[in-house]
Amino acid sequence: MESTAILKEWFELVDSDKIGSITAPQLKRALAVGNLEFPLSVVEQMIRMYDFDRNGAMSFEEFVALNKFLLKVQQAFSDLERGRGFLVRDDVYEALMKVGFSLDSPAFYTVCESFDQKKNGRFRLDDFIALCIFLQSARNLFNSFDTAKQGRVTLDLNQFVYCAANCRI
Repeated sequence: MESTAILKEWFELVDSDKIGSITAPQLKRALAVGNLEFPLSVVEQMIRMYDFDRNGAMSFEEFVALNKFLLKVQQAFSDLERGRGFLVRDDVYEALMKVGFSLDSPAFYTVCESFDQKKNGRFRLDDFIALCIFLQSARNLFNSFDTAKQGRVTLDLNQFVYCAANCRI
């Protein structure tokens, strides 16, 4: 889906209401056609991650940004899955680095535990995408508080509650 024309055609098929934006259920169904099965909560997180106008739906421009991110994540997965159809934890760490996420060991093992749906140490593409969606959303939220770009934030209780409420997956 690299061509803008192809993306536009795909977007217009998904936009069954013809209103110029797609909802989470519409995006979920469309992703499922491509064998990417996500809980609605993950698809909603995808939309929140790129919902620049904060209207709760995804415009074509927002969809293009999401697609660019998903292509980067899929490429990192493909580079390391070695024909197995899954990544093991060491591969997940390397793939996350390719996508641009650098986590310390405790954070890495915590997110792996949370996103290893079958608890078998194998991450299918949809598991890896869900993990990357979470990390990108967390990064976006963190950056909104790290206005000085120092890599550290201090939160009061209200800000923490706001963060917790916005990191639903």
